[in-house]
Amino acid sequence: MKKVLLLLVMSFGFCGMAYAQFTVKGNVTSSTDGIGLFGVTVFLKGTTNGVTTDVDGNYTLNIPSGNETLVFSYVGFTSQEIEVQGRSTIDIILQEELTSLGEVVVIGYGTQKKKLVTGATVNVDGEKLEALSNTNALQSLQGQTAGVNITSTSGQPGAGFDVVIRGVGTNGNSSPLYVVDGLPVGDITYLNNADIESIDVLKDAASAAIYGSRAANGIVLITTKKGSAGKPQLSFDSYYGVQQIANQVDMLNAREYATIMNEQAINSGKLPYYSNAEIAAMGEGTDWFGNILVDDAVTQNYSVGLQGGNNGSIYSTSFSYTGQEGIVGGRDYSNYERYVARVNSEHKLIDDIITIGENLTYSYVKQVGIADGGQYSNQLRGAFNTHPLMPVYDDQGNFYNNAQGEFIDQGTQSNPFGNLAYNNNSEGGNQRLVGNVYLAVEPIEGLKFRTSFGVESSTGQGRSYRPVYELSIYDFNDTSSVSQNANENLNWNWENTVSYQKDFAGGHHAEVLVGSSAQKWRGSWLSASNANLAFDDLKYAYLGNTTYANGPRMGVDGEGYESSLASYFARLLYDFDEKYMFTATMRADGTSNFAEGNRWGYFPSVSAGWVMSSEEFFQSRVVSFMKLRASWGQNGNNFVPAFRFLAPIAVTNANYSFGQGEGQLVPGAVPNRISNPDLQWETSEQLDIGLDIELLEGKIFANIDWYKKTTKDWLIQAPILATAGAEAPYINGGNVTNTGIELVLGWKESIGDLDYSLSFNGAYNKNEVNDIPAEGGIIHGSSNELWNNAPEFYRAQEGFPVGYFWGYETLGIFQNEDEVSAYRMGSEPIQPNALPGDLIIKDVNGDGRITDDDKTMIGDPNPDFVFGFNITANYKGFDLLVNANGVIGNQLVQSYRSVTDQYSNYTREILNRWHGEGTSNEMPRVYENGRNYANFSDIYVKDGDFLRINNITVGYDLSNVIKKDAFKKVRVFLTGQNLFTFTKYSGMDPEIGYGQTFARGVDVGYYPRPRVFMAGVNLKF
Repeated sequence: MKKVLLLLVMSFGFCGMAYAQFTVKGNVTSSTDGIGLFGVTVFLKGTTNGVTTDVDGNYTLNIPSGNETLVFSYVGFTSQEIEVQGRSTIDIILQEELTSLGEVVVIGYGTQKKKLVTGATVNVDGEKLEALSNTNALQSLQGQTAGVNITSTSGQPGAGFDVVIRGVGTNGNSSPLYVVDGLPVGDITYLNNADIESIDVLKDAASAAIYGSRAANGIVLITTKKGSAGKPQLSFDSYYGVQQIANQVDMLNAREYATIMNEQAINSGKLPYYSNAEIAAMGEGTDWFGNILVDDAVTQNYSVGLQGGNNGSIYSTSFSYTGQEGIVGGRDYSNYERYVARVNSEHKLIDDIITIGENLTYSYVKQVGIADGGQYSNQLRGAFNTHPLMPVYDDQGNFYNNAQGEFIDQGTQSNPFGNLAYNNNSEGGNQRLVGNVYLAVEPIEGLKFRTSFGVESSTGQGRSYRPVYELSIYDFNDTSSVSQNANENLNWNWENTVSYQKDFAGGHHAEVLVGSSAQKWRGSWLSASNANLAFDDLKYAYLGNTTYANGPRMGVDGEGYESSLASYFARLLYDFDEKYMFTATMRADGTSNFAEGNRWGYFPSVSAGWVMSSEEFFQSRVVSFMKLRASWGQNGNNFVPAFRFLAPIAVTNANYSFGQGEGQLVPGAVPNRISNPDLQWETSEQLDIGLDIELLEGKIFANIDWYKKTTKDWLIQAPILATAGAEAPYINGGNVTNTGIELVLGWKESIGDLDYSLSFNGAYNKNEVNDIPAEGGIIHGSSNELWNNAPEFYRAQEGFPVGYFWGYETLGIFQNEDEVSAYRMGSEPIQPNALPGDLIIKDVNGDGRITDDDKTMIGDPNPDFVFGFNITANYKGFDLLVNANGVIGNQLVQSYRSVTDQYSNYTREILNRWHGEGTSNEMPRVYENGRNYANFSDIYVKDGDFLRINNITVGYDLSNVIKKDAFKKVRVFLTGQNLFTFTKYSGMDPEIGYGQTFARGVDVGYYPRPRVFMAGVNLKF
């Protein structure tokens, strides 16, 4: 009986305790977008009593009395302590942490706390990329990453970008390796910015060494968006804008052109072509750029995404369309369309022991474009050279045919707009599937086995049509023709890793990773052409509709390729109390591109870090974090065409005649390439020392890096004589060193409702070739690139930068006969044929003559300093973004005019030429034979410095006004791109990534980047 009474008393006591409890509930949201945060820890201070928020950010917690303190904690946000004070409902807005040290960044084959990273890496959040509203993620990276120089190869829709990390280290392909969700890929043009979660750039050798092969130029890691447990979230992102030319080059009008033609003739000892009365009656003439360039070309993007999941499965899927019309020729001749579908998912099985998932992206690109390459394959160049006397159309409205020789050129020049129309009847498409499937098993805590199989598969096809036309005596097509082509490429990659991580007593933490990788590339292409199309229209432009039966107008060609790579790698990550860090990596790569005995390359690296601010002796109220780090490592490069160590046998064009008289034609076979079985890996070795600092609890941050990168055993094509009778072999030869300093400075702060940040990044780099095992220590550049029969103008040479400009240095212009006579060595004139108005060529070697021995370095396309800055601000739903980038210390070559065509037009700069004593000391007199321009000199070299305001965006989130639970975000924005460019360069665009082989910064008629005005919306439900 006593026991029963005791139980009743205890029961009433417990009930009393239960009824005495106090319940508090509420909602936790993010300060950045107002969306509820899932998984926030809410606990009673000083206890383990706590809960986590649900998918909408809601929580309910029972506490003893209602007078306690609650702690709200979430990764990436500043924790808050709130006194309950008897309140039953407490809603909290968590602020993002100013410091980013707790963030997790992507490294090769894993992730790591930013605080513990010992290499030189840069992380860019995907939201920053998407906010810039570009069609290419690389364009969005401009100005955001120190030491990464990104320049457009063309302003044409869908064109690529030239990416150089820490200076040019090779005379071949200097592009970094792109890795998307763990899969190495050729490029990332297939991705929509809205699908990217983050981009991490690995700049030093130690960070990139885990990828060993092809990592010599750096690594760009792209992580696409993954799902998260919680309520499904639907998003819609869109923009629509118009594009126009930002800066147009002014050409001579008809009157000015006729005046210059007269002056050329007189200076060449001829009579003038036109009388003053004829010139006065000419008017303005044809503005070719005014006809070719298009205003208000459309650019647009639409993306729909859905993500969500639960504790066992997460998913993220999207579909997007991107379209961009070209400002040259418009949609019919320059256009880019991209469709992208993506699905990522991950599933945990058997109590989270097994994880399976996939990352898959399918894209279809439809693209047409004008020729905008060198001097020959460049339809902009015609607009620079064709004289303004020629009309666009004849009296019947057809493109004017100049073959009749009505004007000064006697029919040699072509109608550039007609050429654009007749030679750009084409269409093509490319389908691409990129992705991987993976399986991970974690049988015990810390031990993980992972296998992944990835595929990059693409197929493409195209066709083109050329009608019968005549535009000049040289530009005509007397028979309609059709071309068709197709290609397929497959790259598969199978990777297997085993990793183990463990925390040991005393603050020790270690992670070990070992793995293997097998990768194979295979592809083929086929092209065919024929003449006499039965129906003169691109719609029917197929080979089956041609009627030409036999002869030279028929053509068929095709080829296949195959290469493979096998790899083994290992890594150790160690830290003690997150204060002392050490990383060691080793990778071995074997490639089929080299012969047996040279196939394997070995690439080690080590790095270490010391968080000085964690030491007891380090006491500072200002410096909240300071880390010193250093790294050394080697990376490899095998970027050569497959099987260059072999000499293949060709059976085409290998016939020989045997016997007397005409003999008998006998088919034969010849080696068409010289082999080199000693070809081996190109290696990049790099030393990096860095310092990371945060002040005032992360409000101010700075990163400083010094590096020295030496690239050895360049993979180059050997210079040989034509009498060798075969294609030149690839050899190892040449070393180059890049030495530089990188700096990042930033400030971020929250003041009431205002969140803002300012950041600047800059990098100085010195590029120098150390050794080239060739005659004179020189790798020669190509000739015939700037105009017909133009001389070599760039080269790689010991003691100079890669691709430096090589030509004559000038000392001004002879103003009179006395100056011509006074320029002599002893009694002999240095330029005996010079006249007043001609260039004064510097006698560099002092031998009293002007020869090729006087050519010297007159420019460097490699910038000394690359920089960028970014400004962001948010205030009560309003947001502002400003992005800019620029370069200092580089030179460009500008060559618009065909010197060998005496009737080519000039830019209006020629109006500042020398035409009498004292009129100019920079631009020489004009001749019909162009003798002051026929030799490459520094009058072609221009300063390439610029600062470009890439993007200014202003937005407002209407969800602050629209009080509907369904709308988590309703942001509208206005954006201006390429609004201002501050430069002295006289061309249409100073950002020129075009160049042949290892040349850069060559403007022979460059398709400029457009100026864009757009409006858009970002919705989240």
